[in-house]
Amino acid sequence: MDMQGSRTLAVTQQQAWEALNDPEMLKACIPGCEKFEATEPNTYAVTTAIKIGPVAARFSGRVLLSDIVPPQSYKIGFDAQGGVAGFGKGEAAVRLAPQDTGCELSYTVHSTVGGKIAQLGQRLIDGAAKSLAEDFFRRFDEALQNRYPSAAAAATAVVPTAPEPAARKGMPSWAWAAIAVVVAVVIYLTTKG
Repeated sequence: MDMQGSRTLAVTQQQAWEALNDPEMLKACIPGCEKFEATEPNTYAVTTAIKIGPVAARFSGRVLLSDIVPPQSYKIGFDAQGGVAGFGKGEAAVRLAPQDTGCELSYTVHSTVGGKIAQLGQRLIDGAAKSLAEDFFRRFDEALQNRYPSAAAAATAVVPTAPEPAARKGMPSWAWAAIAVVVAVVIYLTTKG
């Protein structure tokens, strides 16, 4: 599965970077996430529970950050096992770019799944990935607004009646959503290029 997309965030590039590197914030934003803990520098153990169609499972895995260029970009490698339900693995690239009213998070994701999950069919998996990604971004936006209320208020004041960006509608996933999607099946995520 290959996904890409972008998302406009109403915070500075540095604020978005800090949030994307906060395990507690990510744990709270990733749907079904039970654990997101640092095990060594740039490596995290992740456990998440999801249900896709008739298959429900708990996936445990590892997330590894590499090619880190603060506060602009990094790559994410991930792999997760869900017992008989299957596995997910892949990689994602996340990039943050400053904009007039905040920053843009963009992402690309390449992932594979196997086991019972893979037997569900691409349409069902894609639909679940979109749903997980949208849920992640809704939670992430809310968490950013709570953490940085003045940045969110400033962005609203600059563009008081701006329509929702097209990238938010029907967006497949972001890089951290990719983690949610890949670790939980898989993310994009997104996360976030």
